[in-house]
This record gives sequence, structure tokens and C-alpha cells, in this order.
Amino acid sequence: MGEQRGHPVLALLRARLEAQDRPGARHDQHRLGLAIQGGGMRGVISGGMLAALEDLGLGHAFDGLYGSSSGALNGAYSYAGDNWKQLAIYWEHLTDRRFIDPFRALTGSLIGLDYAFSYVISQAVPLNADAVLDSKVPLTVAVTLVDELRTEAVSTFQDRADLVAALRASSWLPLAVRGTATFRGRRAIDGALLTVHPYRLALLDGCTHVLSLSTRPHGPYQLPGRLLRSVQHRGLERLRPSLGARHLDALEEYVADRTVLSRRTTTPDGPPYVYDLAPPRPLHALEQSRPKLIAAATAARELTLQAIGGAA
Repeated sequence: MGEQRGHPVLALLRARLEAQDRPGARHDQHRLGLAIQGGGMRGVISGGMLAALEDLGLGHAFDGLYGSSSGALNGAYSYAGDNWKQLAIYWEHLTDRRFIDPFRALTGSLIGLDYAFSYVISQAVPLNADAVLDSKVPLTVAVTLVDELRTEAVSTFQDRADLVAALRASSWLPLAVRGTATFRGRRAIDGALLTVHPYRLALLDGCTHVLSLSTRPHGPYQLPGRLLRSVQHRGLERLRPSLGARHLDALEEYVADRTVLSRRTTTPDGPPYVYDLAPPRPLHALEQSRPKLIAAATAARELTLQAIGGAA
């Protein structure tokens, strides 16, 4: 990691930490984005990375947060701080059969979003929506608009209900949850369906520097097997013709993105500059083992402390 300590993203993080400036009163002209990848239970990894950033005193270093699915939820929770405590949602509540139950798979309700949003986020560990709505740092939530066949990057919210509706739509995983969500009167589903990694949203938003929190290890990305791709394709095409084909295109794009993220991390050639953090080991998107979830979060936290804390 030593050869990467001069990376422009790490240098900017160090400069902002030393200046102790705040959003709206920066001492530089850069726009630093934080791209938070999700992926179901893999979100515990980017959540561990967020906890490390808070530990390092970098919670106010960013000018925009970008995410989809569990990455967007992690980002929303991070506005209130105390990230590690809130990260326990994954192993304390999302290992409950009311959230993931393989026996419901045949009914198209493998994932219980009602439990997650009506109980966990609203009652068990309430999301501090006001912290998001009142912040000078926008949270951009990616939502896939089914009928428009595009990713909608939502960064302004009318109220708590509107924010939660965006987060719910962004988490609506086709085939694991029946039908679609409705967001502002339009059919919407998983925000990562057509834009797999949110670092693209940060670049499109004009970020000059991006810290990327990935939830898959570095290295080549293996596309799903032919049978699974066929099932996904048919299911998406039933929702909206061409949606399945667009998703396959997005997966191919993500294969290329993995190489780009690795190259930009080791050999910065921007602007814009991107530094990607990734876990050492994979984690299943539907992982239900509490020890494995805690271990993944702990490893991600330590990796981030070493990569960024050592550079700072």
C-alpha cells in the first residue's frame, strides 16, 4: 500500500483532515465523492469501511455520497454517526427469517422488505432521516425506473417518507421480491440493476476525486452462470421488455469497471481520480451467518484504517 500513499484521493483526504474544514466552507476547489457499493448482505463490508472513516475523523470530508441498495442505506445511516453500532443491524436483525427465508423463494418473496423497512428501519434501529435531509452533503440514491429503462440518481427528498421510498425502491431486488416498488408514481426496482457500481454516479455528478467502497474483492468479475442469467433475463423481460437485455449490458460494463477501478487505484491518471477499497475475501449477498458477517465487517474496517489511516 506504500506506493499508493501519494494517490490524489488519499492526499485530498489528508489535506481536509488537517484543515478540519466542513462542507460549504472548503479550502480547496475539489469535489470529493464517496461511492458506497451495496449488494444485499455484502453491504456489511462497505458499512465496516464507513465505520473506519468515522474513526479516522473523515466523516465531514466528502461533498457527496452515492449508493444503491444496502450501500445507499449504509450511506443514509452514516449521517447520524455511530456507524459501527448501527452496522450491527446486519447481524442482529437481518439474519432473522423475517428478512431472508429460502422457503419463500418459490413465492417470489425471498427477501422481506416489509420487515426491513416497517420494523428494522422504523422501530428497531430508526433511521435518522432529518440528519440526511438537513445535511449540506447530498445523498444520491440510485433507483432503476422500470418503464423508462434508466437509472434515476435521486439527491433531493421532500421529506422522510420520500427518502425512505427511494431507499426501499433502490433495495427492491427483482426475483427475490415480487413485482416492483413505486417511487414518485413510477415503477422502480434495485438501483444497481443498470448501474452496478455507484462510482459512475459520482463521476457523472462532477466529482474530481472519488473514494470507492467496493463490496467484492479486486480481480476479474465472473458473470453469473448461463442458467442463472437466463432466469434473470426472463424475469426482467416479464417486468418490462428490454429490461433483461439492459441488465446484461450493465453486467458486461461492470466487468470492464473492475479493471478500471483497479487501474485508477494503482496508477492514477485523472482527473477525475478514483481510489477503490475492496475486501480481501468474497461474501455472499444472502449471507446469514452472524460470525461471517461480523468477520467481514471487522476485516473491512481494519483494511480501511490501514489503507487510509496509514496514508494520512
